Amino acid sequence: QVQLVESGGGLVQAGGSLRVSCAASGRTFSSYEVGWFRQAPGKEREFVATIKWNGVNTYYADSVKGRFAISRDSAGSTVYLQMNSLKPEDTAVYYCAARRGVYTANYHVTPNDYGYWGQGTQVTVSS
Repeated sequence: QVQLVESGGGLVQAGGSLRVSCAASGRTFSSYEVGWFRQAPGKEREFVATIKWNGVNTYYADSVKGRFAISRDSAGSTVYLQMNSLKPEDTAVYYCAARRGVYTANYHVTPNDYGYWGQGTQVTVSS
């Protein structure tokens, strides 16, 4: 079982950058796919990005493609979401999530695909 702890949220002006982190407690992400989701007030939780168990293969929502980058450290214990060119519509609580699985071809983009969740970190982008 893996526990997830997010950090790095905050307030930033439109056009700025922010990096949020998701640390694994208890084990590494070497056998997990890790995804980032976000939820704005009054809206459903939506997929942002995911990275495969190998720490290499990634997939992004169209709304963030080219602006956000997901990565994992060499130890396999922390996943990052680097957010550039931020827009006010990126304002949300950002959650990382994990699911066990290796050698799977599909990327998982719905919340129900993931069994482990962090507590969330607030990202606010001012105009």
